Amino acid sequence: MNKEKSSLTSLVSTFARVYHSEYDQPKVFDDFVAKNLITQKEFADIRENMINGVPFFSEKIARQFQDQPDEILKWITQVQLSPTPLARAAYCESLLLHEIRLGVKQYVILGAGMDTFSLRHPELRDQLKIFEVDHPATQAFKRERMAQSDYEVPANLSFIPMDFTRGFTEQPLVEAGFSPNKKTFFTLLGVSFYLTKEENADLLKKLFANVPSGSSIVFDYPDDTLFEEKGISNRVQHMVQMAAASGEPMKSSFSFNQLERMLEDAGLLIYEHLSPEKIQERFFLNRSDYLSAFETVHYVHAVKR
Repeated sequence: MNKEKSSLTSLVSTFARVYHSEYDQPKVFDDFVAKNLITQKEFADIRENMINGVPFFSEKIARQFQDQPDEILKWITQVQLSPTPLARAAYCESLLLHEIRLGVKQYVILGAGMDTFSLRHPELRDQLKIFEVDHPATQAFKRERMAQSDYEVPANLSFIPMDFTRGFTEQPLVEAGFSPNKKTFFTLLGVSFYLTKEENADLLKKLFANVPSGSSIVFDYPDDTLFEEKGISNRVQHMVQMAAASGEPMKSSFSFNQLERMLEDAGLLIYEHLSPEKIQERFFLNRSDYLSAFETVHYVHAVKR
């Protein structure tokens, strides 16, 4: 991963959150800070690239809305880019806020990207330590954007530069103030797809080796239809193709039984599992736009026994 690639990936995700916050109703997840981490030129450039690239996503939509660029952008963003990032963020943060009331003191965000939780919740600065773990290039880019927008790094936020896809180690967290004996909430969003099954299993074991009972993790994962399912307007197929073209191919998918065994081996029990159907019901029901739960993507909240 180089800095340019990291920046592009982070910016496209930020673009999707900004678009939803600015234009969609009702809100699935309102990241009202994200707009401050992307420049107007970057937003305009991504907008133009998406509109011009619509034939890749759908020749039908390209013809149907050939004179309506805003509708093309809405379609691409709501069908392809936004559903999973929005719903999983909404799910994760609702659980986190509940877990804080139950005694969680530490929040570890693996693959944090341009996460804005610490900036949107200044009221938690005396209650919750936050550790963002991500590739050094991605973190450098985010810190640069925070500085340009006059955001100070919150006192309860620590950046942990680490390419944990090559192996996770707890030591950098401890050196930054992480306490293994305190109840911890982990998130691993948009990451399991890109690790092998063995790498996912090893990461979970290392994360939960020392933290106390009741610590938990929220993550999303692709089910075992990932490489066969095409999805609405072939969006699942497009997701897999775009990942491969970017040089970061998707490497694993899980049946529910495989997932359950992997979690059990790490000392975890599934507290809640959301299938695409349940995600649709919880976050996208009765909408009049294009947003809907992504086929093949599930969410899990697992707790250490």
